[in-house]
Amino acid sequence: MCGIAGLFSKTSDFEAELGDHMADMLIQMADRGPDSAGVAFYRNPVPEGWTKLTLFSPDDDEDWGALSDSLAARFGAAADPEVRATHAVIAVEAGADEAAAWVIANRPDLRLMSAGRSIEIYKEKGSPLDFVERFGLREISASHGLGHTRMATESFVTTEHSHPFSSGLDICLVHNGSLSNHNRLREVLRREGLTIQTDNDSEVASAYLTWKMSEGLGLEDALKAAIEDLDGFYTFAVGTADGFAVLRDPIGCKPAVMSESEDWVAMASEYRAIAVLPGAEEARVWEPSPGQIYVWDKAAIA
Repeated sequence: MCGIAGLFSKTSDFEAELGDHMADMLIQMADRGPDSAGVAFYRNPVPEGWTKLTLFSPDDDEDWGALSDSLAARFGAAADPEVRATHAVIAVEAGADEAAAWVIANRPDLRLMSAGRSIEIYKEKGSPLDFVERFGLREISASHGLGHTRMATESFVTTEHSHPFSSGLDICLVHNGSLSNHNRLREVLRREGLTIQTDNDSEVASAYLTWKMSEGLGLEDALKAAIEDLDGFYTFAVGTADGFAVLRDPIGCKPAVMSESEDWVAMASEYRAIAVLPGAEEARVWEPSPGQIYVWDKAAIA
């Protein structure tokens, strides 16, 4: 049993408050997942030709400034790090694949959480309530975000095994449920060149979507393929640079609720995580149908 949440802003005013509201949603989901918590935010896109790296260090005294200097020496330019607890976001003038490969090769003690133009991922083991405060979520503005609270049932309680997972440029997934064929798919995806760092089935689902979208499919078509290829029971919330999507398995085993107001679109494992949002009492509320894909795109809202 885990708790998931997604929040998509339809107005610039709500973007400024999105981190605060995502924090409230995570707190409502804390008893569904007391082992760890995590968020993915889409915000402050870097210029063309640059990449934002979100990195985790188990060393509380990590010298992030020195790492930024090393990246600048290798690639020509890197921004000062933005540090939140055990994580840092560093923008570098390089492609995502090139920058990620350099970090993996030269700093194997670090864990790459995400790489893209707008995505930032923060996650940590321990209480979701502590996570919200420690990472300063309430001060973050973003166009949209995903959240997850985890009750570990299939892999270790570590920062690395916490959710969300990102396996490609600005693609992110949170998941409540279980996949039965993730071990077979993991080997297929590795042969296709995808990097999978843990034994968590949610990372496999994220890598699967990355694979399908790298072949030219849009998000909705990639999720249609997932219905055929991913066996199990699940609710997915998926983020991209342009928007987010929700999918329940064709049987609809895992709980989910959605809501939309004039200012936002939200989904969560339980309605109580939506009830804390401003205007929730007037918003449209529904249960997503099994096997139906729901997609919101920034371009369609603008």
